Amino acid sequence: MPATTTPRAVSSLTTLRLGVVGSVLVLLGGLVISAVPHSSWVADLAWRHSMPGRMSGLVVVVGGLGLLSAAWVRLWRAAGHGHADLHAVRRATVLFVLPLLVAPPLFSRDGWSYAAQGELTRLGLSPYTWGPGVLSGPVVEAVDPRWLATPTPYGPLPLLWGSGTARLVDSPWAMVVGHRLLALVGLALLAWALPRLAAWTRHDPAFVSALVLPSPLVLAHGVGGLHNDLLMVGLGAAALVVAAERGWVLGAATGGLAAAVKLPGGLVCLGVVLLSLHAGAGLRERLGRVAQVGLVSVAVLVGVGVVAGTGSGWVHALGVPGTVHTPLALSATVELLLPGTRLLAQVVAVGLVVLLALGAPTGDGAAALRTTALALTATVLLSPVVHPWYALWCLPLAAACHLRGRALALLLWFSFALGITAPLDSELRGLHVAIALTLTMVVGLAIALTWAVRPSGLPAPRRPARPSLPA
Repeated sequence: MPATTTPRAVSSLTTLRLGVVGSVLVLLGGLVISAVPHSSWVADLAWRHSMPGRMSGLVVVVGGLGLLSAAWVRLWRAAGHGHADLHAVRRATVLFVLPLLVAPPLFSRDGWSYAAQGELTRLGLSPYTWGPGVLSGPVVEAVDPRWLATPTPYGPLPLLWGSGTARLVDSPWAMVVGHRLLALVGLALLAWALPRLAAWTRHDPAFVSALVLPSPLVLAHGVGGLHNDLLMVGLGAAALVVAAERGWVLGAATGGLAAAVKLPGGLVCLGVVLLSLHAGAGLRERLGRVAQVGLVSVAVLVGVGVVAGTGSGWVHALGVPGTVHTPLALSATVELLLPGTRLLAQVVAVGLVVLLALGAPTGDGAAALRTTALALTATVLLSPVVHPWYALWCLPLAAACHLRGRALALLLWFSFALGITAPLDSELRGLHVAIALTLTMVVGLAIALTWAVRPSGLPAPRRPARPSLPA
């Protein structure tokens, strides 16, 4: 007699198939629309240079992201109703990620810049002084011309990793794959930290993990685009957990590592300060702990620069991203009408962080998590330059804050929208027909997802008992 398959098992298998097929389609389409070194075998394929070929590649990529999004929706709905546990969510995420491991940098050229910066570091040329343009050969062939002569604003940790990768391999593509492994470290840290953070707010760990780990935002920009932001938020989430379970010193050190990826990662030290103090801590105690946490995190940040041999020159390059106007940067858009808006927005962001440090509740993990998520969200919204992957700074932490109703629907919608529209980047100039067709698909998928995440139809995850923080 053949074995009987239960409806739930069929549903789970369908979800996995949707995600894996979608990921494979993103890989195949990405080989068509992504920038690659001129000397690579992919660059020689004739259909990459034809309009019908690139249009087809774009449709394939968006179709793949659509399938991944459908699998994601099915997964978090199943987790929300208790039909998928944490192990199932993690297994699905691994399967969805596997086909993307060997892909070129998707949806931006930043990955090629990372490879070139790693090569500069290996040669003893500080990327904080030299741009990739001083190199020659395949390693710079796919770097965006805009950044060939500019120093990097990233911290020393990814440069240290890139240097090590460049010592092991010569191929730029292999260097990129090596850097994607660093993004996977960030994903693994999130997979470890999110269930623990969810416990602070009495949220279901499987549901929180399903909201974040296999989301279109994480898969498209974090894994496919291999942006450093995924490692930054992974270290940031880990810093909060480590501070609660192992003490504020190790938490501050982990926060320093997050800042050593990208400076905004250091904002998690705000959460480390708050949760490490007793409830109702006074101003003097707050200021003392801020000084202590700041000293440890800065020492780690500087130490990584010393080990990498790059020093702290990245501080002088922090303004490099702001040389480009991005439509998502609200302050930069208003700046076109009201000069000085970008500076004012940055002052407001700093002021908000200071107010939170001095006035937010202490001694409560849930409150510290919410405060950190709020600070990072405000930083993104008020930043002078905003790319879609900047949402990785705050959405993973916000997902663990037990959002409900419309707030949860907004988180889901942004995770979907910023991921599904990832292919519509600057590499597609002139492909008006392809973009129009793709936007039609995006709107259709957005309507379907909006129906799926109506506040009245969202699952109500179980509320596990809330543990107390270690003394």
